[in-house]
Amino acid sequence: MDGAAIARGVREQVAGDVARLVAAGGTAPGLATVLVGEDPASEVYVRNKRRSCAAAGMVDLHRHLPGDVTQADAAALVDELAADPAVSGILLQLPLPDHLDPGELLARIPVGKDVDGLTVGNAGLLAQGLPGLRPCTPAGVLEILDHHEVPLAGAEAVVVGRSVLVGRPVAQLLLERNATVTICHSRTRHLAEVCRRADVLVVAAGIPGLIGPEAVRPGAVVVDVGIHRGPQGLHGDVRFDAVQDVARLLTPVPGGVGPMTIAMLLANTVTAAARQQGIAL
Repeated sequence: MDGAAIARGVREQVAGDVARLVAAGGTAPGLATVLVGEDPASEVYVRNKRRSCAAAGMVDLHRHLPGDVTQADAAALVDELAADPAVSGILLQLPLPDHLDPGELLARIPVGKDVDGLTVGNAGLLAQGLPGLRPCTPAGVLEILDHHEVPLAGAEAVVVGRSVLVGRPVAQLLLERNATVTICHSRTRHLAEVCRRADVLVVAAGIPGLIGPEAVRPGAVVVDVGIHRGPQGLHGDVRFDAVQDVARLLTPVPGGVGPMTIAMLLANTVTAAARQQGIAL
């Protein structure tokens, strides 16, 4: 399953939505990325997000704070962005320097501008099945499954991983689509046996090579969310070479779920802008 190709389609759709929003009398969405400090990996991630934002016709409202910024000053910036009508979405790039409390800063982002879908408010909307901005990587997983017309209603889905960033929200999104969902984690007994029940297996455990062919039912659809750097380059939580002949569909690493995250961030941003401006797309 080629996530890079699917992501290109999503970005094209977003660019069209931005054009329609402006044509309907609205203003182009503004994405405020907030980077604190000089972490090289975070700088790359934010640069890619800003580039994609501009390519989709959105306004880049990036803000960069020094690594020694105080909690109060960081909070003041988030509050400023929250009150600015030109800002459709706020993305606080994590991780933050150790002296800052990310939870307190995320809590200051309004639910309607939380384009990462990480606030408690949006998590609550997801848990109750109400409309809201969904976390980008889990939303990207569902987009991949939909693109390949994987039937979810009534399907047995197993999610390996229970993080608030991926595991839990992707399980809730699958439940919304009427799948029967099992969540596995580090204390799950007989993990391979549980995974073999799955029609759809989503692996987001953060453990390199955790899932091999013994854990995959022949013909299952497998989505690998993990990404790790090793001597042979990037690889995931699934042993791709060993599983590809067992699974019906399988995402590669890299080039699978990864490209979807930024694409769904852009989709969330244009959705947020349309709702704020009261324009239906």
